Amino acid sequence: MPLSHIPTMVSFLESPHPEQHSLFDDFQGLIVGTLLVALSVTFLQNSGLFTGQIAGLALVASKAVGVPFALLFFAFNLPFYVIAYLRMGAKFTIKTFMAVGLLSLWSYVLPSFFTISNLNSLVAAVLAGITAGSGLIALFRHGATLGGVGIVAVWLQDTKGIKAGWVQLGFDICVFALALSFFDLSAVAFSMIGAAITNIMIATNHRRDRYIAR
Repeated sequence: MPLSHIPTMVSFLESPHPEQHSLFDDFQGLIVGTLLVALSVTFLQNSGLFTGQIAGLALVASKAVGVPFALLFFAFNLPFYVIAYLRMGAKFTIKTFMAVGLLSLWSYVLPSFFTISNLNSLVAAVLAGITAGSGLIALFRHGATLGGVGIVAVWLQDTKGIKAGWVQLGFDICVFALALSFFDLSAVAFSMIGAAITNIMIATNHRRDRYIAR
């Protein structure tokens, strides 16, 4: 047989029909991804920091009005489901709805099982950035987001080639500006470090030319 007819690893990688995730793959991806982000929220809340995106907006609003984060996070995401359905389809919307619900649940339940009494702000920012970035990448790779600007970011990356991480970072700047009214400057600075780590991880690791899963 000619060598040209022997399948190579490159030919498999370049296949136009890559293997799709099973329902179990997606289920465990949503569980792991949302748990990692919930852990990130725990690091932030126990160190007086916050994050970006809708989760960050919910954390800032929670501190401002005294309403639980889980409730605000779920409510803030509701309008974005219309955008998700129209632009990304029903499957993506359902997965995103499930992910938002799971994160709200984990964020409500986790504080009942453990608390962190002493956590350096810089360490908290780094750990929160890494866990949030890992969790969001897991969700993106299984065709879901945590709603809000993440929906717009994934849509822009898939259709316009604009990296999701940079879109989210732009929104984060607005959240941080708002947070200056409720947090001191050092808290905002450390929070920006965590958000930057998250978005750099997404921008460098979630690329359409490297990994596609819907």
